[in-house]
Amino acid sequence: MPSAHRPRFLRDLQPEADVRAELAQGLLQPQAAVSPRFLYDALGAALFQAITELPEYYPTRTEAALMQRHAEAIATAVRAALPAGFALVDLGAGDGAKAERLFATLRPAHYVALDIAEDPLRRALTALQQRHPALPVSGVIADFSQHLSLPSGVHDGPSLVFYPGSSIGNFAPGEALRLLQQARELSAGGALLIGADLVKPRAVLEAAYDDALGVTAAFNLNLLRHVNRLLGSDFEVRDWQHVALFDEAQSRIEMHLQARRGLSVRWPGARRRFAAGERVHTENSYKWTTAAFEALLRRAGWREVQAWQDERGWFGVFFARA
Repeated sequence: MPSAHRPRFLRDLQPEADVRAELAQGLLQPQAAVSPRFLYDALGAALFQAITELPEYYPTRTEAALMQRHAEAIATAVRAALPAGFALVDLGAGDGAKAERLFATLRPAHYVALDIAEDPLRRALTALQQRHPALPVSGVIADFSQHLSLPSGVHDGPSLVFYPGSSIGNFAPGEALRLLQQARELSAGGALLIGADLVKPRAVLEAAYDDALGVTAAFNLNLLRHVNRLLGSDFEVRDWQHVALFDEAQSRIEMHLQARRGLSVRWPGARRRFAAGERVHTENSYKWTTAAFEALLRRAGWREVQAWQDERGWFGVFFARA
């Protein structure tokens, strides 16, 4: 009978003073901005999980169908690229469900989940460990948008870096290149399995980020409550509205919070005046062509790229070796 493991957790987060300084700096820019990682407090993580169930939000179910349809091809590629004993390193793991669906076919020797939302990650991995008692499970509470690495001793040897959900789109192309280079280093000669959202009609894209039920709006507006807690600011949620638009020239969806009226926001040591209609930029989601994303992977040092996409060409899953 295999021995049971308990999940272990490590924290690798910015000091609170650095977080406050970053938030204040972003809010005082000519174009006020807050990093999208601040969307994911406990409530934000729950709201995003609800977003993935919406009819307008195609990425999650499209990617899941692709992974299922091509499961054997993916497993064959992983077996050819990685030795036994590899770790599955899950970036932005959330509840771990996407990675867990791969356990049976890929058979990793260690599951390492990275996420910035600590409480949801602890709950998810505790439940996951109960379902997979023989699999070593580690949770790393970290913001890998600044620098992607693992704390010392988490795993020695090759890894399959898993980055599903098209979250690579939150990074501008230069930032995405840097992250993919860091992922190659982290893999220690292993491989990458990543999802990327592809260019498609504007109406489809904008509906996915501004659903009829208003869940995405609530997700975006909740960022203000999170900023208030972290910075000591006095944003009033009712004074703001959610805006999502597709910038075709930059091939990206932008999310903003727009002031409904002229107002001032204060926090210890500073304040910012917002005119009616002025915006705080909260997220980008870049959309790629298959050829452009494959070229990005190669520039980052990945090789032998394989790609699968759905019949509409809306979403791509990519595998590459370090």
